Amino acid sequence: MIIRSKAPLRLGLAGGGTDIAAYYNRYGGSVLNATVDMYAYCTIEPHTRGALSFTAVDTGASETHPPGAPLHRSTALPLHIGVYNRIASEYLKSPETSFHLTTWSDAPAGSGLGSSSTLVVAIIKAFVEWLTLPLGEYDIAALAYTVEREDLGFAGGKQDQYAATFGGFNFMEFHEDERVIVNPLRLKRWIRNELEASLVLYYTGVSRESANIIKEQIEHTQKGDAGRVESMHQVKEQAVAMKEALLRGDFERFSQCILKGWEAKKQAAASISNDFLDGLYYYALEHGAKSAKISGAGGGGFMMLYCDPCRKTGLVRALKEKGGAVLTPSFTEIGTQAWTIYKN
Repeated sequence: MIIRSKAPLRLGLAGGGTDIAAYYNRYGGSVLNATVDMYAYCTIEPHTRGALSFTAVDTGASETHPPGAPLHRSTALPLHIGVYNRIASEYLKSPETSFHLTTWSDAPAGSGLGSSSTLVVAIIKAFVEWLTLPLGEYDIAALAYTVEREDLGFAGGKQDQYAATFGGFNFMEFHEDERVIVNPLRLKRWIRNELEASLVLYYTGVSRESANIIKEQIEHTQKGDAGRVESMHQVKEQAVAMKEALLRGDFERFSQCILKGWEAKKQAAASISNDFLDGLYYYALEHGAKSAKISGAGGGGFMMLYCDPCRKTGLVRALKEKGGAVLTPSFTEIGTQAWTIYKN
């Protein structure tokens, strides 16, 4: 028997940063995101060889442990071990269970596409499939958040886990009582097609440590830095405005929301942008982009660019001259999935 799962990566369209507990516990958060056809994957192969083995194909990290829980926290595979320890403590009936767990992802860590949280969701979904756990979408997302933010203590927001679990275009609301409301957007087909035709993803070649950026935002919020907090209020306002623009098919306003949201986001923490990213941003605007922003916390990873579809080819050509990877993603409507293969 082989259990496989996958979870889609996401584009943070607007509102990123307001899904951090320090902010939404005081002011409430609003985020707009959409999942794309890039995934994190997990495979579990149960066996009787009396060992637990974990492998991350894309990083080359691998560990083997004797059956049982909890396992010591790992520096090479913290997400894998973190999920296992949580699942084992709450759901695994037999401590002698052994397996080989393998993961890989279409995007590197630090990409700004929510890759770490998406991987956690994929691993949890594989366990849900294998152990037939009674966990729905909200349960899986909440469990993924618990593993990352509470068990492992990694700084970050809350949107990624819900995006990977639910999939599609979603307007998410975060409240002080840890209540999350995921509002799926029913976009007309032509609006979705136009958006796909107009977006370009460019990998800046700079991987960033989002935790440092997020910690800076948390500090500003906790200290009540009026200017920084007001910037996050503006980021949240653009999420609401962008949702309305998309539902109406108002792409001029959509583009303005990207511009305004990115300018506000840069004021929230000094490390969100830098001279290199600013130079790339203005280069893109000079070569056909109408608006652009860094996806995720900022500091590097993927830049999302919006342009007239007729200028897309020229923009892509100009970006390739800068080096780095250029992608033209398609959106996916389905969240995390799992399936079982029975060997003959």
